[in-house]
Amino acid sequence: MEDRGFESLFFPEHTHIPTSRQSPWPGGGELPKCYSHTHDPFVACTAAAVVTEKLKIGTGICLVPQHEPIVTAKAIASVDQISGGRFMFGIGGGWNVEEMEDHGATYKTRFAIMREHILAMKQLWTQEEASFDGEFVKFPPSWSWPKPVQDPHPPILLGGETDYTLKRVVEYCDGWYPRPWQGFDPAEAVARLKRFADEAGRDMSTLSITTFRAKADAQSLAEYADAGITRALLEIKDESRDDILRRLDEYAKLLV
Repeated sequence: MEDRGFESLFFPEHTHIPTSRQSPWPGGGELPKCYSHTHDPFVACTAAAVVTEKLKIGTGICLVPQHEPIVTAKAIASVDQISGGRFMFGIGGGWNVEEMEDHGATYKTRFAIMREHILAMKQLWTQEEASFDGEFVKFPPSWSWPKPVQDPHPPILLGGETDYTLKRVVEYCDGWYPRPWQGFDPAEAVARLKRFADEAGRDMSTLSITTFRAKADAQSLAEYADAGITRALLEIKDESRDDILRRLDEYAKLLV
């Protein structure tokens, strides 16, 4: 990817998939096998970082309610240190109810947990002596090193499309991670985020937009760029090495 001129590589996450399969896959039909075969995203990001020099690496997405925040903050700071400040933290609340329940989270509380985990991690990244006293996260004044290379911390990008998502983005994140589903209007999406930013008193220049599973055609990518969308994330399917390299060659023709 670095040789072909791509900006970034994002890794997905599911910690596990309970075989009960009670939660329907949002994509419809049978859940693809690759959902239960993901690498740990922080290990994968580190592996990509140590064999590249410029390629940004990130999570697309990390299921934050399923992670203990003190350990996760250290993992992210470590990846950012090892990569020389190239890590991007894509996050989400998750959709698989039984998966999150195995981690002690619930569908109703997942976003409240996510918020506290992010706020607590920010304390650990930015304070020499960090503490947090919330409903789901509590720890006394503590030391936690390393600190991230990026100041004040790696950018946090939140996935989702609802108004609630946008309120969370402007409250405690650095970017929005929408899926360009049918009827997605890039200019309207940018204007929508700006409206929420203005209402919250957030400077729009401090926010980015990354389209998740973007349309891989020149016209759509040009429309994203013209509207002010920061990056388009193209899907790499679970294929053989040779097939993936051929797909990257095709995607590389779309780079501008």
